[in-house]
Amino acid sequence: MRVALVHDWLTGMRGGERCLEVFGELFPDADLFTLLHVPGSVAPVIERRRVITSFLQSIPGVERRYRLCLPLFPAAIRSFDLAGYDLILSSSHAVAKSVRVPRGALHVCYCFTPMRYVWDLYDDYFGARAGFVARTAMPPLAAALRRWDRRTAAGVHHFIAISRFVADRIRRCYARHAEVIYPPVDVSRFRLGEAPDDFYLVASALAPYKRVDLAVEAANRLGRRLLVVGTGPEARRLRARAGPTVELLGWRDDAEVAELYARCRALLFPSVEDFGITPLEAMAAGRPVVALGQGGALETVIPPGGAEPATGLFFAEQTVDALATAIRRLESEPEAFAPKALRRRAEGFDRPIFKDRIAQALAAHWKAHRATC
Repeated sequence: MRVALVHDWLTGMRGGERCLEVFGELFPDADLFTLLHVPGSVAPVIERRRVITSFLQSIPGVERRYRLCLPLFPAAIRSFDLAGYDLILSSSHAVAKSVRVPRGALHVCYCFTPMRYVWDLYDDYFGARAGFVARTAMPPLAAALRRWDRRTAAGVHHFIAISRFVADRIRRCYARHAEVIYPPVDVSRFRLGEAPDDFYLVASALAPYKRVDLAVEAANRLGRRLLVVGTGPEARRLRARAGPTVELLGWRDDAEVAELYARCRALLFPSVEDFGITPLEAMAAGRPVVALGQGGALETVIPPGGAEPATGLFFAEQTVDALATAIRRLESEPEAFAPKALRRRAEGFDRPIFKDRIAQALAAHWKAHRATC
């Protein structure tokens, strides 16, 4: 069986690339197709295989400005020739799921979300804070991309969603069913923190929809120390708003981030996420989470008062006031969050569990596919 892996782009090791790393272990000889690849930016198990990139790779400086190439994404992903492959496993949050599938091949998509730029988060990317050209040009382009995205969903035989939240979005956008297999957290990367330092942590891409500004403003208001790990287009604006207790650390490697998790007072998670791996990483280090009570966080964070041990607190509204109130509440009841119980929660999403579930799902879909060929 010849296997092709398809991934949107390879520019760093984020949650999607952690999943791709597992797919690479399951299929060590598979070729990997991606819009563009920054060499050295991803794990060795990904780097050492055959990587086929699109024509976007030849654009000067594309690794810094690839999101500006959004209008070219459909042509780029459809340019790949997958003739001769039997199984296509795409991992998609943009256009990877829209690859052309040869006759007789099975296409399974592990879907992080339908293309967020043109569906649920359009206003976050192209609303009031976008430039005049983007606000003017994007409405017709976004409408065309939505039609194309919906149409090319027909090329996927089976969707696997990263959360029930995303499965519902797939149903709304594509009118398709998706089974749910949660992404992995590599629990072994994290040590159990017992005595935290006096700081809060945000670990996030600095994109508008992540709402890191809420964490910055809450820390300013409360006079709490906040460390922000991550890079992105919001960095300059956040740095300008940061008070004396807030520090933007930029990019940090895995070992440094794991140590920050173990030492922080709690992780602040103010965005509506498709799933959100960072709350589970914090739990793996024995640290609680203060999360917006929407999206994927509802499937991982357990608030106090239930049958299971608590792993964090929710705040109901995406406002500074609500987040600041939740931080004060967490400080008033630190005994509610036992580090060992937090880690046990993370272990339910551990990497070997993900690998086994994905392997079982693919085997079942392949068996059914072969029976109908």
